[in-house]
Amino acid sequence: MKTITMRLSPARLPSLRWSAGILLPLALAACTLEPKYERPDSPVPNAFPDGPAYQTTQGANGAPQSQVPAANLGWQDFFTDARLRRLIELGLANNRDLRVATLSIDEARAYYRIRRAAQFPAVDANVGFSSTRLTGDLRAPGQDPVINAWGAGVGFSSFELDVFGRIRSLKHEALEQYLSIEEVRRSTQISLVGEIANAYLTWQADQQLLKLSQDTLKIQEDASEMVRKSKAAGGMAAIDQHRTQTQVETARVDVEQFTRQVAQDENALSLLIGGPIPADLPPAQPFDDKSFVAELPAGLPSQLLEQRPDIMAAEHRLKAANANIGAARAAFFPRISLTAGVGLASTTLAGLFTGGAAWAFAPQVTLPIFNAGANQANLDASKVRKEINVAQYERTIQGAFREVADGLAARGTYDRQTAAQASLQKEVAETRRLAEMRFKNGVDDYFPVFDAQRQQYEAQKKLVTIQLARLTSRAQLYKALGGGWSQQTVTSQPPVAGKPAPARGAAPQAAAPAAPAATAVPSTANTLVAPTRAPQAAAPQQPAPAAPVQPARAPQAAAPAPAPAPAPAAPATQAAAPLTQSRPLQQPGTPVAQPAPAPQAQAQPQRKTPDPAIPADLRAAPDVTAKPTPPGPAAALAGSGS
Repeated sequence: MKTITMRLSPARLPSLRWSAGILLPLALAACTLEPKYERPDSPVPNAFPDGPAYQTTQGANGAPQSQVPAANLGWQDFFTDARLRRLIELGLANNRDLRVATLSIDEARAYYRIRRAAQFPAVDANVGFSSTRLTGDLRAPGQDPVINAWGAGVGFSSFELDVFGRIRSLKHEALEQYLSIEEVRRSTQISLVGEIANAYLTWQADQQLLKLSQDTLKIQEDASEMVRKSKAAGGMAAIDQHRTQTQVETARVDVEQFTRQVAQDENALSLLIGGPIPADLPPAQPFDDKSFVAELPAGLPSQLLEQRPDIMAAEHRLKAANANIGAARAAFFPRISLTAGVGLASTTLAGLFTGGAAWAFAPQVTLPIFNAGANQANLDASKVRKEINVAQYERTIQGAFREVADGLAARGTYDRQTAAQASLQKEVAETRRLAEMRFKNGVDDYFPVFDAQRQQYEAQKKLVTIQLARLTSRAQLYKALGGGWSQQTVTSQPPVAGKPAPARGAAPQAAAPAAPAATAVPSTANTLVAPTRAPQAAAPQQPAPAAPVQPARAPQAAAPAPAPAPAPAAPATQAAAPLTQSRPLQQPGTPVAQPAPAPQAQAQPQRKTPDPAIPADLRAAPDVTAKPTPPGPAAALAGSGS
């Protein structure tokens, strides 16, 4: 039996050593100590509540039925009032809270780049001079007591080989924090759209109540004067005069109250849109128009996980906490750091670049032995932070479920309550008419008329209040379902971070952040508020308040005056500037009293030059003026740190 012995030549051995020295760190660098992420189970039922409060008849309100999920429905398609659309555009273009949220994304992106840079050595160039004087005991015989040294070189210091994935885990944590802040910006935009809608509807309702109280005050003053003259002639008692005067004072109190509320509503709107309310707003849509907003499909609770940016932000924070555990685990293992440099050295400056080359290579391995349990405490704290983020994630889902359920209950009940209140108002108006007839014919005294007028005024005010609650509940349901992040309707799947979705139509957004990445955001006919803030002709007409008893005419208090048809909304033609630029409030001046033209192409803001240090997907910072695409960097970005 022959034994075959293989020997490697001396020239081959260094090659294998170098290959092993290069491949081994690369192979180890692929590992990570992060726990495998698993999404927690949903803490809510698989369906929304069902009961008498949630029953509604589709299409019974005359509102258009949306055929796409609420989160994909653009706010221009949800809100049909041209004036409200214009205010939302201005708010998205100028609101400071949204601008702060946008700038926070730039900060998070820079922090991510810092963490990412730690994976590479920091190479520095240096030129130095040192002079040392040695005592006689330290220098050799005949040696010069002063030693000068000049040096120039290039190298890196304390570069850590990420063998156990500590740096990669920290980079992954920074990436998830960046994605979380991006979702927070999108959530801020959704909240802003909802707040502008609520403030506008409140403004409309208070204007309507102000006009109602002013008309009632005028009518009650006329009635009080009539009763005073009748009392002077001996036809009425003093109590009738005092009763009518109470109605006058009640209306006067309401006039002052609603005047104050209208002014406060205007201040709130000015804050939300980032400047004063323009005087050239389109005409308002009638407040009692049932098609003021589109009908929304509720969908399933599981869809909220991909539609609500606050839920996605909570999940990104949970992933960041999970990645931090990997960094805490890696602290138990050795750290390998390298310091190396190459350059020139000489005892004289003239001979620096003609002298010989010098190099230094100093690897170092640091193994933790004793630190009084600091590493274990850091790991325990990381695990606790993860559990906290799990609880916060589940709490966010439960809150979203509750908001949607409340909105569905409000949708079913407010429709029926509005109809019942409108019917009640008609009955009270008829009661008042009959009471006036009986008073004129001498059958009753003035007290039934007084009581009917009071009831009708209260019924009219309550109807406006219920109509306001109905519309604001619709806006809140739209927000709760994740709607408002896009100006135009997105016809594909709900927005998921890192997966762009095409938008319907090619028109760029004028003011709404389409939210793909981190960004700045944007947004004549008769008006509701003139410079003097007096009600204008374009405001929806109110139901006629109670009129005084007039023998010559029949009362018509129950029938509300027909509201004029709203003019079609005209698209804003002014390009929206990024939020990161400081500029005055934009006031597009497109005429309104024309048929709705096709949306005009709008100028795109100048984009920054991409930084080559940022991955391609991270460069796509959210641009609100771009087409509506779902926010978040591409999925490949998350993989870049793996």
